[in-house]
Amino acid sequence: MSQGNFRIITNGILAENPTFVQCIGLCPTLAVTTSVANGLGMGIAATFVLIASNAVISLLRKMVPDEVRIPIFIVVIAGFVTVIEFLMKGFAPELNKSLGIFIPLIVVNCIILARAEAFASKNGVFASALDGVGMGLGFTCALMILGSFREILGAGTWFGNPVVSFEPAMLVVLAPGGFIVLGCFMGAFRAIQARAARMKGLGATPAEARPMGCGSCIMAKFCQKDASECGEAK
Repeated sequence: MSQGNFRIITNGILAENPTFVQCIGLCPTLAVTTSVANGLGMGIAATFVLIASNAVISLLRKMVPDEVRIPIFIVVIAGFVTVIEFLMKGFAPELNKSLGIFIPLIVVNCIILARAEAFASKNGVFASALDGVGMGLGFTCALMILGSFREILGAGTWFGNPVVSFEPAMLVVLAPGGFIVLGCFMGAFRAIQARAARMKGLGATPAEARPMGCGSCIMAKFCQKDASECGEAK
């Protein structure tokens, strides 16, 4: 695998992690991470839809008029969501029941629609599929980390098996605890990113001092969009 392809994958896991960095798709994140099994199931489902929809949208990108591209993207995504829902109902009915409405709601998940618009509609099929892999892995890792933490502290179990002897803190698996845990992990992730940047001698640039437009985008090398089209400052 070339360095560029590897970077596309790691971008979704680290630099632009959809949960800890971009802060998108937080509704299913907070809802399903009461257990690590739910988080893993949602992550796998979302990854499948990301890879498949990115590849198909990339194939169709030159045939889709700009005026109707979003409805067409949603139709493509909805088709793959239907496939994964049927598969889960057939092979993992308990998991499908546990995730409930959040499987059909993958259709309007911000992560999937955002990658279709920002990457798949402008790049080749292979690169778009790799972008789906990276974003899916980043989302799955975030769900499993949050799900593990909340299940261990809130229920005293991991994948349903007892792992601790202390009294679980039920607050952690409730909605307020979800927000608190998510905020703590977001802060920790950003701190690790800043420390890694300093160790590489890159420094941490304040948000207000960063350049706007394509020049500040980590995916600029892979994006085929002309700088003038995305508001590059002149």
